[in-house]
Amino acid sequence: MKSTYLASKIYFEGEFKSDCEITIESGLIKSVGPCKSKDNVKNLGNVAIIPGLVNSHNHSFQSLVRGFCDDRPFFEWRDKGIYKFSKLLDSHGIYVGALFAFGEMLRNGITTVCDFFYIHNKGNENDLAVIKAAKDLGIRLVLARTMYDWSGAPESYQESVPEAVRRTRELHEQFRDDPVISIIPAPHSPHAASPQMIEAGAKLAQELDTPFHIHVAEGEYERKMTLESHGATPVRYLDQLGVLNERTVMIHAVWLDEGELDLMAERKAKLSYNPSSNMFLGDGITKIKEMLDRGITIALGTDGACSNNRTSIIDEMRIASLLQKVKHLDATACTAKEVFEMGTKNGGIVLGQPIGELKVGARGDFVTLDLDDLSLQPIQNLKSNTVYSLTPHAIKDVFVGGNQVVKDGKLKGIRESEITSLVRDLTKEWT
Repeated sequence: MKSTYLASKIYFEGEFKSDCEITIESGLIKSVGPCKSKDNVKNLGNVAIIPGLVNSHNHSFQSLVRGFCDDRPFFEWRDKGIYKFSKLLDSHGIYVGALFAFGEMLRNGITTVCDFFYIHNKGNENDLAVIKAAKDLGIRLVLARTMYDWSGAPESYQESVPEAVRRTRELHEQFRDDPVISIIPAPHSPHAASPQMIEAGAKLAQELDTPFHIHVAEGEYERKMTLESHGATPVRYLDQLGVLNERTVMIHAVWLDEGELDLMAERKAKLSYNPSSNMFLGDGITKIKEMLDRGITIALGTDGACSNNRTSIIDEMRIASLLQKVKHLDATACTAKEVFEMGTKNGGIVLGQPIGELKVGARGDFVTLDLDDLSLQPIQNLKSNTVYSLTPHAIKDVFVGGNQVVKDGKLKGIRESEITSLVRDLTKEWT
């Protein structure tokens, strides 16, 4: 099926262009450019079309824990928040949490999310619950099936290396040809995955031809732990294991030294940057300007909604830019153009997906912005206003693979009142 959409402005080839159209066929962009079609064109009105936003790192179940463990040091936040409440979740609870997270993301213009998911409970049933939620709402999902063998974590997180590899491979095979679901291996971190688990995850990523995601140096504690346990800083440790390469996507990477930045660039490793989460947990400020200067590819993530506590890539764009400006006392650091690419095009790169750009052959994922919304005025500097001033109600319609999943700011797949009811019923006795 082919559909052509007309809009006042469309963002492609690095700028907003007026009076253009975009054609989607079989879920892919067939054409984008000046208006030519006369028949069967859907006029979306006075809107700007932008690429679907890409959330390169999230933990969907953590939306359920939002507000329960705020303003606490990291280990207290983890133990009395994440660990405590995740033990209460069965596959239904996992499904509700994913519906909650993904529904909010879609309303915020996020068309693809990478869910770094680790509550496997000795199988793939919970992973399938996350996938069902994504399909029910229509969001594009990259499930980073986390590989976790640290004995200090809840039992439902833990697997042996052979089990983790087998289950990840099985899930990948099950969804190999799915148009909206992808599976990638993701050893949790240098402190929660053994050297054998990390090596196995990297080997599996090469076998399956996927990216390889891993938390790295989120807090200063991990840098110290890695030095004490392995005699090297986190990035050097990964390089010693032979897993630092163009497939590697590090999450956070706050506590790196200059030599590690050089090593990242040399090995062509990439970054998923989660600025709000790093601020919320008091982790520190990642060296983004220094990474950009080295040509490192950077995408944006929200992290879980109990360490943020929002799920908006537009927010992350704004905060990523402002943090670097104040850190370097330089208003030119980390521009609107750079962070816009982090939330769109670069998200596709770190997830290994043809998304985040409006160009022929890419997935038909796009968002419409209401050009009459006050937050975008005056519209002469639309890219800058999208990054620095846009508010959620300017996000009007959302399409994934050419299918409309949000219309006039409302979810189409499931009524928001149903999701709210499910969340309240599940969490009503939590304290």
